[in-house]
Amino acid sequence: MLKGIHPAISPELLKILAEMGHGDELVLSDAHFPAHSLHHKVIRADGISVSTLLSGISPLFEFDAYVDAPLVMMQAVEGDTLDPTVEKNYLNAIQQAVGFTPKLTRIDRFAFYDRAKTAYAVVISGETAKYGNIIIKKGVTPII
Repeated sequence: MLKGIHPAISPELLKILAEMGHGDELVLSDAHFPAHSLHHKVIRADGISVSTLLSGISPLFEFDAYVDAPLVMMQAVEGDTLDPTVEKNYLNAIQQAVGFTPKLTRIDRFAFYDRAKTAYAVVISGETAKYGNIIIKKGVTPII
């Protein structure tokens, strides 16, 4: 156990976050996401919600300031509806952790899958909310 590291951040996830460079993306997926068929680098975070993961990751992670939206979620499939509380909970988790909320955009389901294929890694969470997937894009960590 390390001081200052959220207990939801496993050693494997901490390693992935440290390895990522600016412009790399991390998928935080819901429990139903086809991660293993889309990507070779998959981390399990069973039983942990995406909001909890965002609370733990955000203080360690510089969101990309050089793109329009460093947060990406999936649009609802035609005829389906989104639960607005899912996005609200994710943005609130980031806001509470770092004091601001990066811009978020939504893309088509299959565009999201394509983007997930090129991400640095995929974290399968225990999230059960429909459309509970989010991609976060890493920026340049400021010199301290």
